[in-house]
Amino acid sequence: MMKRHTAFLFALAAGVAVASTVAISDTMTPGKDGEISVPENFRTTYEFLGAWAVAGDADTGGGIGQHIVYASPGTIEAYRKTGKFPDGAVLVKELFNGKTEDLTTGSATSAADVAGYFVMVKDAEGKHKGPLWGDGWGWAFFKPGDTKKTVSTDYKADCLGCHEPVRNSDLIYSYAYPVLKK
Repeated sequence: MMKRHTAFLFALAAGVAVASTVAISDTMTPGKDGEISVPENFRTTYEFLGAWAVAGDADTGGGIGQHIVYASPGTIEAYRKTGKFPDGAVLVKELFNGKTEDLTTGSATSAADVAGYFVMVKDAEGKHKGPLWGDGWGWAFFKPGDTKKTVSTDYKADCLGCHEPVRNSDLIYSYAYPVLKK
């Protein structure tokens, strides 16, 4: 499910930030015991951060999958000002199985059905404890049918391996998101 995989980035030159007055902390507040869930309406209320196409992705059935990444309102602006993700920022990576077909423009892969969701919540102050919290983030993976109950049990075993190569950039592949650049 969350095995390391070889990824290549589709270059996305355009990313439009969604104007919003919603405070970052208002978009998804972890439960009193640090529970994480997929924020409701993230597709329409969050900012588009970027997208990945992943070949041989174990999370999307081994074909070419697509990962569409969103950030809670205000995250992009805050990152541009400080170069850091602000405390309480929520990142949602929606995974899709790909549908590849020959079109007049060539072979193309589009998003088909949802394969799952990754959610990360910035916890710069270390307020939350437990097996899904550490290294400055809350970490969770959700299967497509249940956006409230994570299947992750330990972020170190389930998530950290894929993020370790970018430890120097707050464990996020921020270079891949042109919208974060000033």
